[in-house]
Amino acid sequence: MTEKDFVVSADGHLLEPTDLFRTRLPRHLRDRAVWEEDFEVEPLVEGGARIFRKLHTPGFEGWTISRYRQTGGRMPEGDPEIILEDMDLDGVDAAVLHPNLSLFGLYSDDHELSMAHARVYNDYVAERFSPYFSRIAPTAPVPITDVGDAVAEIERVAAAGFRAVLLPAVPPKPYYSRDYDPVWAATQANGLHVFIHTQTGGVKVNDPASTTLKVVMESAAQVNQPMTEKSASKRMITQSVYSTIVPQQVICELIGGGVPERYPDLHFALIEFNAHWLASLVGAMDKCWVTGIGQDADWWLGYWDDSRPPHDQPQMAQLFRLNEKWPYPLMPSEYVRRQFHVSFQDDPVAVACRHVTGVSTIVWGNDYPHAEGTFRKSRELIDTQFAGVPDDERKAIVGGTLARLLGFEAPVAA
Repeated sequence: MTEKDFVVSADGHLLEPTDLFRTRLPRHLRDRAVWEEDFEVEPLVEGGARIFRKLHTPGFEGWTISRYRQTGGRMPEGDPEIILEDMDLDGVDAAVLHPNLSLFGLYSDDHELSMAHARVYNDYVAERFSPYFSRIAPTAPVPITDVGDAVAEIERVAAAGFRAVLLPAVPPKPYYSRDYDPVWAATQANGLHVFIHTQTGGVKVNDPASTTLKVVMESAAQVNQPMTEKSASKRMITQSVYSTIVPQQVICELIGGGVPERYPDLHFALIEFNAHWLASLVGAMDKCWVTGIGQDADWWLGYWDDSRPPHDQPQMAQLFRLNEKWPYPLMPSEYVRRQFHVSFQDDPVAVACRHVTGVSTIVWGNDYPHAEGTFRKSRELIDTQFAGVPDDERKAIVGGTLARLLGFEAPVAA
């Protein structure tokens, strides 16, 4: 990485004050608020963590993490000055910051509860962080369980200076639904863009253990058990196959639903999914709508009904004719190149496949301050991961694309 690179992280997290929602939600909802508590124990292993934080929220009761030791043991809740110091330490010029543990309370099947959390969070961010919007772009979470309320919140956060909204990875209805058109229209009309973060949505407040929490519990169980042939296989299937299904489904639903065609100025950023799967996806999406060389377009397949005459066989079809029914002027991969951006951290395959996916389609992020991110090592990682990549392509991926999209400006050299 050269000094001239303008680095924008697509993936960081703004740690909310632990009592934010218990003190600010409408009083009748506070007993169901997202809240966190710290507790200290003797290290579970020699030299291990002592301070832990437990999350309390419907569907995730009991989620527990250790303090982010790579930050020196402190939790930078609600302090933009500390965040800026950490950005400078990591070589990050500007950052997109998403909610932290409140992500698990923002997109549930209880609309009143979710929307109340979103409004409290967005108000807090506007109050505390708006003086720092030149370097920090917080995303505004918007539940979409009620489209009218979602549109009103989009208009409200746009007026407050936000540049992007955060929508769930698992929506209440498929993203191809036309019911969401007012959401897309309001977002585009207000000059905002859509970010979608991993592990969001699908929370059922009456489910004692949500899908995400079940995954975490299962991962912990695997760590604490001997490695077997089954567990080795299962980990790779979970990490390499299952984890890529949600982002691929989101892209297919948006493009299949014609959303980027109808809203050409709207961009979609998929965050913390990594991007090694993207080249395969764009190739497969296009292949759906192409009859290959040598394939017989007059190939019939189906079920022959002997009770009907030969000229009336509704269950027989020329299957390759489906490839000719693509309803939009651009191919799926062209919409991806034009309007989609997928973030990654340490993913050399994504960088190697940039000419398949499109350079502007992959963007880098450090996942600050999470333990699974690259914070404190980002300069080293970028230098290694982008070795041999032409300067203009590296600059676009590590910051240029997002800077243009969100209006970040590099400082003018003295």
